[in-house]
Amino acid sequence: MSKGLSLWFACSSILLLSASAISISHNVLLAILLAILSVFNIGWGFIIKAKRRRS
Repeated sequence: MSKGLSLWFACSSILLLSASAISISHNVLLAILLAILSVFNIGWGFIIKAKRRRS
């Protein structure tokens, strides 16, 4: 995986997890949604990394 793409997944995951942590005190459902979205984002990054490694 290129450095730019790795940086994108790292930063987007940090932003999603930070938004989830902040929203815990305001809206629990939004926090859960953001946490699930961040897990999918991290998983998608690992999937792309594995696909690029095979190629």
